[in-house]
Amino acid sequence: MKKIALLAGTAAILCGTMAHAERGSDGHLNILYWQAASNLNPYLSGIAKEVEAASLVLEPLARFDENGELVPWLAAEIPTLENGGLSEDLKRITWTLREGLLWSDGSPVTSKDVVFTWRYCSDPDSGCAAAAMFEGIETVEAVDDLTVRVDFSEPKPYPYTAFVSSEAPILQEAQFRDCVGSRIAQCSDQNMHPVGTGPYVVDEFLTNDVATFSVNPHFRFEDKPYFETVTIKGGGDAAGAARAVLQTGEMDYGWNLLLSPDVLESMGTGGPGEVVTVFGSSVEYLFLNQTNPDPALGAERSTAQAGAHPILADPRVGQALSLVIDRAAIAEVLFGETGKPTCNIVPAPEIYASTTNDACLTPDPDKARALLEEAGWVDDDGDGIREKDGIKLSLLFQSSVSAVRQDMQALLKQWWSEIGVETELKSVDASVFFGGDAGSPDTRQKFYADVQMYTDNSKGQDPETYLAHWVCDEAPRPETQWQGDNIQRFCSEEYDALAKKYHATAAPEDRAEVAREMNDMLVQSYTIIPIVHRGIVSGKARDLEGVRLNSWDSMIWNIMDWKRKKAE
Repeated sequence: MKKIALLAGTAAILCGTMAHAERGSDGHLNILYWQAASNLNPYLSGIAKEVEAASLVLEPLARFDENGELVPWLAAEIPTLENGGLSEDLKRITWTLREGLLWSDGSPVTSKDVVFTWRYCSDPDSGCAAAAMFEGIETVEAVDDLTVRVDFSEPKPYPYTAFVSSEAPILQEAQFRDCVGSRIAQCSDQNMHPVGTGPYVVDEFLTNDVATFSVNPHFRFEDKPYFETVTIKGGGDAAGAARAVLQTGEMDYGWNLLLSPDVLESMGTGGPGEVVTVFGSSVEYLFLNQTNPDPALGAERSTAQAGAHPILADPRVGQALSLVIDRAAIAEVLFGETGKPTCNIVPAPEIYASTTNDACLTPDPDKARALLEEAGWVDDDGDGIREKDGIKLSLLFQSSVSAVRQDMQALLKQWWSEIGVETELKSVDASVFFGGDAGSPDTRQKFYADVQMYTDNSKGQDPETYLAHWVCDEAPRPETQWQGDNIQRFCSEEYDALAKKYHATAAPEDRAEVAREMNDMLVQSYTIIPIVHRGIVSGKARDLEGVRLNSWDSMIWNIMDWKRKKAE
């Protein structure tokens, strides 16, 4: 009887799905990313606004679901030791593509496209934003049309980096073959209108403004996606995005509603939209420039050639700045239930979360003053600003335009002033700050300031690739078109050695131990200061179903399943 009931229930679910399952039947979907995309090629940016917009079109072999678990996407299955996809010596992984995959232009997807994607990102002149994900690969070979063999130069216990997640999708060789090396950023049509395998194709793209999409006629699921067309509008701010979804109903989904809890609560009551939150590993950080950003240095500013930062290269200064931050107050007042004070670069999953630095949760301004005195920073003239060797302890502190971030900047400026630090605040339009324009002076990668603040997070539950962001070679510089994730230009041979050790460590407990050691080294370098472990807040229309927010991959990773709730 139980079996009959189960079959009956399954049949009912299938019937309900079939009744709704008509591609494009729900019309148009309006999405608002108030940080507008500059392009639709994640290899040029690695930042959410580009990566997530591109995820409607470009797809990886595998990605992470909303729980951070690895799931096959363009691949038929996840290669493991058990199914023979991983070699016993852990130096090879073999991926098999799903059968019948087509690009949106109708041509077949083959293993040669996967090989090309590796060559595209691993070219040393490309400045590829996902270069760390391809680290350690010796060769990528097309065994046949559907089989790809990846050989590593040494055993790689965690091989799920290259071609995995929305940050490392597969590119079509036919479209991008002339866009390799130093030309990676010059192919405007390819970067703004990529041919993909995803549920949608690009109809129109306007840089830092709007992208419009329609159903990919060659998408592998005949009944999906449910929305025929999608618009991703950029620009404005988080408050405007929240109003458009939660109050006026102009938009169906609004991303990253970084607003104070009282504002969110008032907007999210009784309107056509609702607030949804997901926690992953996102942290709001301060980055302390380790190189000299002096404009007088011209093209060398904020590079290794500029020399060490005249103030922040001394970790005692960074430690003092950290010691006066009341993380609990910031989390409570500015984030509410969507923020937790943290002292970690990697706060989750729990196995990777260190407790070594928990003293940072208790502010200690007296110790901060003593550290600055010890470092030679004194206020001899009584103006309230410390100086040393004729240099004022004065910092330019920048972040993206956001009410919450400007409130945080103001709090930090006040606390720092109480220990003799002068702070000039600067806010940059988010589309510019997080953009990949190598010609702009205001991007986070250029870092033409002393301190900057924003959120970052690891993809998936294993932070190997994320922690590899801070190896020496990942520092942005002109030779990489200012791409790279080592934003503060931290460089330590010991840390680089740990990154290699992590790469070669197999047992989960041992990997976690190395990860915590890397976390602690970064925290204690005081080149990066974690403040709040953030939940990512979005808004969605109440009649929008199927949204499974995902802090481990693209937030809109399962957009093919989004649909409009039918009236009962």
